[in-house]
Amino acid sequence: MRNRKEVHKSHFKERVLRMLKEKQKKKKSVKTIAITSGKGGVGKTNVTANLAIAMKKLGKEVLIMDADIGLSSIDVLLNVAPRYTIQHVLNGKMRLGDILIDGPKGIKILPAGSGIQELTALNEFQRLRILEEFDSFDGDVDVLLIDTAPGISENVAFFCIAAQEIVIVTSQEPTSLTDAYALIKVLCTRYQEKEFFIIVNSVRNSQEGFEVFRRLSLTTERFLNISLDYLGYIPCDTHVQEAVRTQRAFVDMYPNGLAARQIHEIATRILATNNKVKGTLQFFIGDLLALSPCLSQ
Repeated sequence: MRNRKEVHKSHFKERVLRMLKEKQKKKKSVKTIAITSGKGGVGKTNVTANLAIAMKKLGKEVLIMDADIGLSSIDVLLNVAPRYTIQHVLNGKMRLGDILIDGPKGIKILPAGSGIQELTALNEFQRLRILEEFDSFDGDVDVLLIDTAPGISENVAFFCIAAQEIVIVTSQEPTSLTDAYALIKVLCTRYQEKEFFIIVNSVRNSQEGFEVFRRLSLTTERFLNISLDYLGYIPCDTHVQEAVRTQRAFVDMYPNGLAARQIHEIATRILATNNKVKGTLQFFIGDLLALSPCLSQ
């Protein structure tokens, strides 16, 4: 005979799942995009921040989920100071809507702190708790951008395979290309991911950007039998460096610069892609939490 705690847990699970089923039809579709890189130092977080603002200018409501565990680069880059993180939601001290930060041009930021890592170690009861919290969140979101940690780790895979689309930021440096390929290989062979979008950062011109993409694409076609999708390039631009120094987004600070124009084109292309799965923000979080025990096996 089950004890009182087990019965309570079972009833809670049934209630949450029933609630989700009833509410899904009322929730609007959210495009979920994991932005990642094979190594640090390629400008992934800067790309994420500027893409968010570019998408906002295109009329989308954008939420950045800072999943770069322990570093929280987004808040430094955009000069915002989170008072609370998702850790406060996990321990029941805050509601999800209370920890969101207002970013430039009206984008929203979900700060990670150390709480994101704990998402991979929640028990079933805790997963249902956080899922219920996300389901009760009534914020207006069209696009969720997940800024993952760089490199190849369980946490990076955790967010990439839960998202609808995976965008990999790389550069012309040989180590960057090697690490980007290694990341793609892991996601492809271990988690059966087959679709990857590529952004080449910090190149001199469009020809150089496409050549970098071509080299990476030829390698994945030869050894993994998958084709990559090219989103575009971002040039080496003094405006980018100046914006970073002043903790502002270059697409906002220098909207007519070449880098800003390229980000705008990339944002337009991403929004035009067809989602592999149509789903709500709650679907994403549900998938994310469901993956926790799978990745640890």
